[in-house]
Amino acid sequence: MKDTLANSATANFVDASAHQQIDGPSHTPRVAVAGVSGYAGGELARLLLHHPRLHQAAPTFLGRTGEADASTTTFLEDLHPHLTTGDHRSNPVHPFHWDRLVDAGTEVLFLATPHEQSREWAPQAIERGIKVIDLSGAWRLQEPRNREVYRLKDADPQLAAALQAEAVYGCPELHRDAIRSARLVANPGCYSTSIILPLAPLLQAGLADLDHGIICDAKSGVSGAGKAATAKTHFMHAADNFSAYAVFGHRHTGELLEQLHVTASQIQFTPHLLPIPRGILSTIYLRLKQSTEASAISAVLQSFYRGSPMVRLHASPHLPDIQHVVRTNFCDLGFALAADGKRLIMVSCLDNLLKGAASQAVQNMNLMCGWNEGEGLL
Repeated sequence: MKDTLANSATANFVDASAHQQIDGPSHTPRVAVAGVSGYAGGELARLLLHHPRLHQAAPTFLGRTGEADASTTTFLEDLHPHLTTGDHRSNPVHPFHWDRLVDAGTEVLFLATPHEQSREWAPQAIERGIKVIDLSGAWRLQEPRNREVYRLKDADPQLAAALQAEAVYGCPELHRDAIRSARLVANPGCYSTSIILPLAPLLQAGLADLDHGIICDAKSGVSGAGKAATAKTHFMHAADNFSAYAVFGHRHTGELLEQLHVTASQIQFTPHLLPIPRGILSTIYLRLKQSTEASAISAVLQSFYRGSPMVRLHASPHLPDIQHVVRTNFCDLGFALAADGKRLIMVSCLDNLLKGAASQAVQNMNLMCGWNEGEGLL
């Protein structure tokens, strides 16, 4: 009987409000952000406050568990002074509480929270009819062996498994149709985005020789590690330094395997810490199955990214630089092809806090609301 009740509860959970797009392009949803104190949360707040569709309905901002004291009022402008307009503070950050979200009529909840918190809160939001865009890694990975890196614990494993199966990986360039009708969107990792976008068109076209393997050499600014300082990210370690880390064990590796449909033996991803605040540059080395012209590579990229406003393609042999994407919402792609036509180097650049996090989350919101994908970002 207990199993029957559990199965019934899970079925109801999965079926309720399943795959409904928010009312339509003319509807302005009520939006909330939990975890607004972090770097990505601050960027997300800035984008939403300036989003043309949300001028009539300001987002609700909430702290993470234990951050806000109900007896005092914290404002967004206190946490992120660059968002202050004159001397006016108008955006309070409330302690997190479900009643506040429900009373505000929240329809879309952004979770800029730790993985464990997002894993707990997403099912609770869905049960209340609130759609979720999660910026953590809690729901990105479908394969349990890939998800083990996060050491997640579920209070109700059966319910979590049902929601995990429903979760959509929030890379608009790959899954925009599924995102439009999703209840839970798992925003991709920043490194993952910088590697998936240059490789997906080539792998889909069958150009890469996977027997020779793919090497992804990626470098990120310090903000990619989050706001809390560690022994490896504080100034004395990061300044005037350049270091590799998490070799053969970075948690974004599983995203590459699942989204690019390759095996661990076919791709090697090594992240590095750059002594800069923000930005990612990924250099990707691969061999093609047969000698190919640069024009053919360009044609594949142009065809794949036609209608993708947040991806900018550089004409070969020009390559993107971090300085050209920092504080923008774009991912820039470029390539160089060896004279033999078989050795290809792809270079991608993005801002890890924007296209690698906050602005990609806004892209997903736009799709879920039936709006233009680049609304508020271009």
